[in-house]
Amino acid sequence: MESFAFAPAYELPVWPFTPPPELGSAQVVRHPVVIVGAGPSGLTLACDLAQRGVRAVLLDEDDTVGVRGASSRGICYAQKSLEIFERLGIYERIAAKGITWSFGRTFSGDEEVYNFNLQATSVSKQPPFVNLQQFYIEWFLVDRILELGVTDLRWKSRVTRVEPLADGVRIDIETPAGSYTIEADHLIDATGANSPIRTQLGVESHASRSTDRWCISDVRFEKPLPTERWTWVDAPFNEGRGVWQHLMADGVWRIDYQMPEDCDPAEISRPEVAGARLREQLGPDVAFEFVWIGPYGYRDHLLERFRHGRVCFIGDAAHVVSPFGARGGNTGIQDAANLGWKLALVVQGKAGDALLDSYDAERRPAAQENLTVTSRSARFLAPRSPAEHTLRRAVVALAKRHTFARALVNTGRMSVANDYPAAPLLPEGARTVQNLPLRWADGRETTLMQLLAEGTQCLGLWFAPTRAQGEAACDATAGLPLRLLAVGGDSGLPTLQADETLARHLGIDPNVGGFVLVRPDAYRAATPLQATPDTIAAAVRTALALTASSS
Repeated sequence: MESFAFAPAYELPVWPFTPPPELGSAQVVRHPVVIVGAGPSGLTLACDLAQRGVRAVLLDEDDTVGVRGASSRGICYAQKSLEIFERLGIYERIAAKGITWSFGRTFSGDEEVYNFNLQATSVSKQPPFVNLQQFYIEWFLVDRILELGVTDLRWKSRVTRVEPLADGVRIDIETPAGSYTIEADHLIDATGANSPIRTQLGVESHASRSTDRWCISDVRFEKPLPTERWTWVDAPFNEGRGVWQHLMADGVWRIDYQMPEDCDPAEISRPEVAGARLREQLGPDVAFEFVWIGPYGYRDHLLERFRHGRVCFIGDAAHVVSPFGARGGNTGIQDAANLGWKLALVVQGKAGDALLDSYDAERRPAAQENLTVTSRSARFLAPRSPAEHTLRRAVVALAKRHTFARALVNTGRMSVANDYPAAPLLPEGARTVQNLPLRWADGRETTLMQLLAEGTQCLGLWFAPTRAQGEAACDATAGLPLRLLAVGGDSGLPTLQADETLARHLGIDPNVGGFVLVRPDAYRAATPLQATPDTIAAAVRTALALTASSS
C-alpha cells in the first residue's frame, strides 16, 4: 500500500536485537509458550501471561511498533479492552495520552439524523471508548512487558517453519545473527491477516475481499474540530459517500473517506488530492498539515477452528472483519484476554487441557457475530444492488423525521464485549462484568479489575453468607483457583460492602442474595440457584475443566 507521511512525523521506539541463548547450540530448548507477532493481540497475551507469572517467548520480525511511516491504523479502543488494560497496568497511560469519548453524531447530507451517548448504560470505571493511535497501545504494552521482566521478547526474529508435534510444536527462527530451532508446548499465532504460519499449516481462512475502498488522512488543524465521533452516510463534500471523523492523540484527526470501487489507490492518496477533499469538507481557507495519507481496502476471513492441536490463532490471524464499529483490534485484544488465563492455568497444572478448547468455543462465535454485524454495516454504507440503495434512502429519510428509524442508520455498531453461548464449561453461557468501583467493608476502595489482577483465579462473590457457610465453602474449595469473597454479611470471609448496583449488574436480586462465579477474564460463569459449598466447588471445577479427582 503506497502512502505518504509528512513532518512532523512520529518517532517510534526501537529495541535492540539480542542473540538468544539457543543460537549456535545443538540442543533444542523447549518453552511452555511461544507467541509469534508483536501486534496488539500478541503483546496483550504476552503481558497477560507475564502478569500471571508465566514465562513466554515473544517473536517479532521487526524491532519497533506500528508500521514504518507511523500511520494511525487501529485507533478506537472499547470499554472491555480498556478494562483489560487496567488489569494489565497500562490504562492510566492510555487515558492520559488518548482522547476519551462516548458521544457520536451521524449525518445525512448536512442534517443530523442520529446521535448516541454510550456512557448512559455504563457502570464501569473505564469510559466507553478512548481514541489512540495503535502504535501507542503497542508501545505501552512493550514497556509494561519489559517492566514485568518475565517475557523473553525477541526482536528481528522471523519464523521460517513450524512443525506440529504430538506434544508441542517445533519452530525454526531466522535472525540477523543466524538461525536456530526451539520447541514450544503451545504456539500462539498472532502474525496478522496474512499469517505465514496459517499458510504453512494449510489452515483455510475462507477469505472474501471487499470492493469497498477508503482513503485515510491523519491531519492536524490549526483550529480544533468538535471532540466527537462524526459520521456521514452520504457526505455532500465526498460525492455522496461515507466519511468518518475522529480525534486521536497529539492533536491529530483521523478522517476516513469512502472512495469509488474503481479508484486508483495512488491517485486518491496524493497530497493535493487529499487536500482538495479536506477543503471541500471544511472550507477553502482551512489551515492544516498532513501527518499521513494512505488508501485502505479490507478482506474478511474467519477460520473454522481457532485451536489446532498445540497451535492457537488469535487476532487477525484467526479472523478479520470490516473496520466499522471498531470490532477488529478490540476483538483481538479480547481473544488474548480469553486465552491468557486459560494458558496460565493449564501450564501451571491447575486446569484441564479441555479448558483450551473453550477458547475456540467462545471466541469463534464472538468473531462470527462481529463478522455478521460489520458486514451489515458495510452493505449499508456501500449498497451493492438497487434494492439496497432504495432501502438506505428510505431508512435515512425516515430517520430525519422519526425516532424509531434512527437506530437503523447503520454506520457501524460500536464494539461491545460479546456474550458467550452455553457450552460444557459454561452451562449458563457467559456475559462480561464491567469494572465496577467497589469498597471493602472497612471503606477501602477497590475495583473488580484490581481484584482479578492478583494471581490467576476465579472470583466467587457470595451475597451475605453466614459464618458457617463461609467456613464450609473454604473447606470445599481448598486447592481450587478461587478467591472467595462475601458481599455484606458477617461470614468471616474477606467482605465487600453491600452494593445494589453490583448485585443488579451481576443479575442478583439484592433482597434475596445469591452467588456469582466470575472468571479471571471478568466474565460471569455461573450463578447456582442454590449456593452451597458443594455447588460452588462444582461450578469452579466445571468452569476450569477439572474433575473432582484432579483438583
